[in-house]
Amino acid sequence: MKPGIHPVTRPVVFRDRAAGFTLLTRSTLDATQTVEWEDGNTYPVVDVEISSASHPFHTGTARVLDTAGRVERFERRYGPTGGVRR
Repeated sequence: MKPGIHPVTRPVVFRDRAAGFTLLTRSTLDATQTVEWEDGNTYPVVDVEISSASHPFHTGTARVLDTAGRVERFERRYGPTGGVRR
């Protein structure tokens, strides 16, 4: 790799306050706040709004839309072929 052009990576804690979930990983993000991790070391912390612990898709709380009603309304308005004449 070419030296001097790659960003510096460092250990960073990502924290989802809504779910109480924290993750220690490497990142190029700079953070002004710090937090003490389980190993006793202090790491920069980045607060995120949504993580895998709070996202509706991963938690199973996603809502399913009623697509059958939309299809029926479309067919009533435009006919069963969708307005395409053959």
